[in-house]
Amino acid sequence: MGARARGWAAGVTFCAVNPQSTSALDPRGLANGVSAYLLWGVLPLYFTLLVPAGPVEIIAHRVLWSLVFCAVVLTVGRAWGAFAAVFRSGRTIGVLGLAAVLLAVNWLTFVYGTLSGHVVDAALGYFINPIVTVALAVLVLRERLRRLQWIALGFSVLAVVVITVGVGRLPWVALTLAFSFGIYGLLKNRVGRSVGAAPSLAVETLVLAPVAAGYLLWLNLAGEATFGSSGAGQAWALVGTGVITALPLLFFGEAARRLPLSVVGMLQYLAPILQFLIGVTVLHETMPPARWWGFGLVWVALVLLTVDGVRAGRSQRRLRGVEQAALSR
Repeated sequence: MGARARGWAAGVTFCAVNPQSTSALDPRGLANGVSAYLLWGVLPLYFTLLVPAGPVEIIAHRVLWSLVFCAVVLTVGRAWGAFAAVFRSGRTIGVLGLAAVLLAVNWLTFVYGTLSGHVVDAALGYFINPIVTVALAVLVLRERLRRLQWIALGFSVLAVVVITVGVGRLPWVALTLAFSFGIYGLLKNRVGRSVGAAPSLAVETLVLAPVAAGYLLWLNLAGEATFGSSGAGQAWALVGTGVITALPLLFFGEAARRLPLSVVGMLQYLAPILQFLIGVTVLHETMPPARWWGFGLVWVALVLLTVDGVRAGRSQRRLRGVEQAALSR
């Protein structure tokens, strides 16, 4: 498996492909990482401000206003050259186009889950996302997993079975979010580090913009658009979807550049923890025993992945130390 693929799989499963010590973390990187995941964590509360707009209308606005915000960022950062460079590679455009479709599926599912009382399921999706990444490493990248990783996969599958049987329905919101974002991350990794966060998001939203604009135009012609007809607060909240979408991605890009992958992997659980707490304590979603058992199994799987990643990181650092000592003789 190539180095990029290994880095992608390792970054989400805590494997320390970057042996940089976590004892002296970059404060700016840590602040950016925490900011990104805190913003993602409170998104369910933000989307409740957009009612009575439906999920598709919200996503259409999210796409268009994100594109506007990206244009501002590209202008301020003088990054239009990097944006234009993306179009010189047909492969890059193709990968980002497919990534845009997966991003739209992920966004739509998340907004639907938020507005239909499935915030807890959305949190579950992002809890199991690292486990889905491990599964993709096996199925797509032909990665050989270690024993603890296999056990973690087994616990996660058992969790889905427990929730499905106990609640009486497949947690499709969680599975759709986990797989769409997992494959999205894989595609973005295949693009490599040649495309920055702002140019990449600009291209993805540009791909989706014609469909989004066409849908909003149809809504207006049909007299069903909510923008401007439900008060200034809701209208500005729809405009703000561009900021609330692009800002955490920019924070994340800066954090990923400054922090070890293992630290970024640990920070990613801030978002689903916040979403879970919001769903249970603020939105008062029900948590029958089967859900608690399912979440418990997923949390056990994540602990196993964390332990495995720490062990793998120590092993790599020890091996690298031995190699350096041998070369210095």
